Amino acid sequence: MAPAPSATAVVVAWNSAEALPACLEALAANGIAAIVVDNASDDDTAGVAEAHGARFLRNRRNEGYGRANNIGVRAAETELVLIVNPDCLLDRGAAAALIEAAGRYPDAGLLAPRIVEPDGRVFFQRRSLLSPYLTNPTGALHLPEGDCCAPFLSGACLLLRRQLFLGLGGFDEQIFLFYEDDDLCRRVADSGHALVHVDGAVARHGRGRSAAPQPGRVFRTRWHQAWSRAYVSRKWALPGPAPAMAAANAVKAALSCLTLQPALIERYGGTMAGALAFMRGETALAREGLEQPGEEMT
Repeated sequence: MAPAPSATAVVVAWNSAEALPACLEALAANGIAAIVVDNASDDDTAGVAEAHGARFLRNRRNEGYGRANNIGVRAAETELVLIVNPDCLLDRGAAAALIEAAGRYPDAGLLAPRIVEPDGRVFFQRRSLLSPYLTNPTGALHLPEGDCCAPFLSGACLLLRRQLFLGLGGFDEQIFLFYEDDDLCRRVADSGHALVHVDGAVARHGRGRSAAPQPGRVFRTRWHQAWSRAYVSRKWALPGPAPAMAAANAVKAALSCLTLQPALIERYGGTMAGALAFMRGETALAREGLEQPGEEMT
């Protein structure tokens, strides 16, 4: 039997100094070298990466999740690359289980572990916006009892074949945040490769703890979530959700103003603004000042 291919982890960080140590320690315990791609953090992310022996790539500006991962995957030299969020911890043996599964399932383009959320729930998405060919009308959730094919694998922790990923163009670089993993899963599936959930590999996801809280973060997050959903819907010729999102969230934002609930105003206002921006032809990259490809340095 041929030896199992080695893997490199790519961890995209943005003000992740608090979450990053545990992530890198878990990778080291799994025998996986890491590349940290830093999206212009202003905390000690660089020092944390250096202290843990990770290769460090610093972007001059925040390139967003997918674009930064593309930079990391291009810098890797192994056949397999493990995308890992800074707030995602691999159980001991999880990387070996994923790598072994990649050898066992040669038609698998993407593989993901059993992802356990902070409240103990197992994340398993039974359908995807971009997988209309896999129907589940009731949305019933039946957790897998072993390895299985899936319509969607989360970008929080994802093993990919580097050459296939790069050959498909990597993550869509028009997306700053959200739905880039849905889009990748669709393109991998359309290329004839399977998406495999590896039940024996376990990762624990902190969900939202990868970066320190920042003023306006909720508005910005919701803006991108709305814009990206509209973008991938248009890309894949699905009904456009932007007008309905804009209208519904305008009402919710107005009601939140009347009841003086700032958190809800930010939430619904962000979604409304993102949907309206898409309808006006604005881009996520323009919002973030990324009309030209970003620069990176080691």
